[in-house]
Amino acid sequence: MNFLKAEWRKLAIINYEIDPQILIKYLPKGTELDFYQGKCYVSLVGFMFLNTKLLGLPIPFHRNFEEVNLRFYVKKKEGNTWKRGVVFIKEIVPKAALSFVANSIYKENYKTMPMKNSLKQDDKEISVKYSWKDKNWYFMEITAENLALPMENESEFEFITEHYWGFTKKGNKTSEYEVCHPQWYWYVVKSHHLEIDFSKIYGKDFEFLNNQKPISVMLAEGSEIEVRTKKYLV
Repeated sequence: MNFLKAEWRKLAIINYEIDPQILIKYLPKGTELDFYQGKCYVSLVGFMFLNTKLLGLPIPFHRNFEEVNLRFYVKKKEGNTWKRGVVFIKEIVPKAALSFVANSIYKENYKTMPMKNSLKQDDKEISVKYSWKDKNWYFMEITAENLALPMENESEFEFITEHYWGFTKKGNKTSEYEVCHPQWYWYVVKSHHLEIDFSKIYGKDFEFLNNQKPISVMLAEGSEIEVRTKKYLV
């Protein structure tokens, strides 16, 4: 059953290498960390939720909004198949009702904060900016060449974007849900700017990111997506 339909557009993705030991306590039971070329990744991702429908119905004043999340990458063996997915440390959205639904139904760690976005585009460049406010305003901004390119097999971009499952840890219980979308196009990034205090937003475990250079920065076009109803595993 499709719980949610929407578009995820203009995904700004800032990736960092992280010591796997930091993530062990966040790892849902039955999953294991997923690596790309021997490196463990954590990603700060900002994007637009557009034309959102819950159970096929548009919700007034909650169709178009920003989200910023911090996530890492896992996999789970099911039979002879690996399910590759993500685990969210925290997801920030601008409306309390969104947090309530996500926390109640999907048991995710959603937080409500004031947010805003900016998209500037001409023939040569595209620039996206996502901002959110705790006590101070923080933002992530990426400027890229305005030419969408197809995904390359076995690329870092493929690894980051081709995780189609969400796994959630609540105590000793794990739940999963599937996110369906086609492969995404990407833009060549020219520059980025990030203003954030990882410790204040995500906790002491991630304070080191304040002084760490990203391993890569990406901008994905995105697409229509469908989120299928969750199920409990253990």
